[in-house]
Amino acid sequence: MENQTHTLPDIRQTLVFQAPIQKVWNAVATSEGIAAWFMPNDFKPEAGYEFHLEAGPFGKSPCKVTEIDPPNRLAFNWGKDWTLTFELVDLDGKTEFTLVHSGWDADKVTEFGQTHKEVRERMSQGWGSLQKSLATYVES
Repeated sequence: MENQTHTLPDIRQTLVFQAPIQKVWNAVATSEGIAAWFMPNDFKPEAGYEFHLEAGPFGKSPCKVTEIDPPNRLAFNWGKDWTLTFELVDLDGKTEFTLVHSGWDADKVTEFGQTHKEVRERMSQGWGSLQKSLATYVES
């Protein structure tokens, strides 16, 4: 039996916010910012920093910052399988924001016993509404 992974496509969503890049960066790369639209956390913007997202009924999710390049790119490991990447592009006073949620594998289950396939469907929709929360936060 050869070792094959059954990779599922990344969730990739791009929106343009009517807000300057620094404001969006502060919303996605500070503890207070992330808490305002996503989840309570003890994030610090430092490569290698280990933190937790408070995932409500799912408890504390361990994370680790893998890449940080202000104000354009932040990536962190989330739980045991996933990586979240936030990519920001300055559009002259507006900001193009791309969220990439990668690490999906059809053969894997989450810590909570759900298949990646089940969770991916839900998360894909969930990110859509989270991005709306983020838009509201940075555009107000």
